Amino acid sequence: MMDHVVLTGDRPTGPLHLGHYFGTLANRVALQDVHPMYVLVADYQVITDRDLPGAIQQNITSLVLDYLAIGLDPAKVTIFQHSAIPELNQLLLPFLSLVSVAELSRNPTVKDEIAHSTQQAVNGLMFTYPVHQAADILFCKGTLVPVGKDQLPHVEVTRLVARRFNERYGPVFPVPEAMMGARPLLHGLGGGKMSKSRGNAIALSATEDETAALIRAARTDSERLITFDEANRPEVANLLTLAGLCLGRAPESIVDEIGNGGASTLKRLVTEAVNEFLRPMRKRRLEHSAADARQVLTDGNERARERAIVTLGEVRAAMGF
Repeated sequence: MMDHVVLTGDRPTGPLHLGHYFGTLANRVALQDVHPMYVLVADYQVITDRDLPGAIQQNITSLVLDYLAIGLDPAKVTIFQHSAIPELNQLLLPFLSLVSVAELSRNPTVKDEIAHSTQQAVNGLMFTYPVHQAADILFCKGTLVPVGKDQLPHVEVTRLVARRFNERYGPVFPVPEAMMGARPLLHGLGGGKMSKSRGNAIALSATEDETAALIRAARTDSERLITFDEANRPEVANLLTLAGLCLGRAPESIVDEIGNGGASTLKRLVTEAVNEFLRPMRKRRLEHSAADARQVLTDGNERARERAIVTLGEVRAAMGF
């Protein structure tokens, strides 16, 4: 097996949800025992698509608690904040010179994020977002990036930056690979991508009652017989998929248990499956405090910055600065 270095992370804009878990978080938990891993709290990236960062400190703490709840071990994983590593922003400048404006403007993920932005006008940081992520990945010589399907275009930009830097200045960076989870794109309860910003997600930190209420309100259809048909019954199929992921079963195998029970029986089964799945995470989350989260970041920031300083030195030397 290749000796990978894993880099992944999230923006602290709200609680992580089941879409995150099955898209990328489960991979992180599995990989922490296999490869060195860096997990980024991408706090500067919050202002790509909004004018103000919001309750940034609260969201950072909540995000780290989510990481601890899913089972990430800070003794094995370096969890760090972008804003605490100034060398990341220094890497951004030479990286931007390697990518054209046309290449940035046609990035499909950027287009989607612009469409759902809360800003009246798109700022320059939005267009440089993929290169920002390239700096996050390459500072630690990341070679494996667990992502959801929607983030694949950003990894492609990172690969492009790594290749062009090596061609222009000499071999400094590996070319990273993307790694997708069991269900790369889990749809939200009201349709569309499951997203914390679109209000259609089940947060990993949600209580049992909150989870039940969200699933009760999920969109379905009027047919009593429950079938798994992604093309013609996407909302029902999505609930079956969610239950299947939580139960570790194929969604098609669940329909016989529901039969003619209709949406109410389906939602009851999904609620039980999701709450049972989240129970260990809720327990672990209660075992940690905000002070624990802050200490995790203090330790992780120190380790990440040491690595970033070395990489920036290599970049400056290769470029002749």
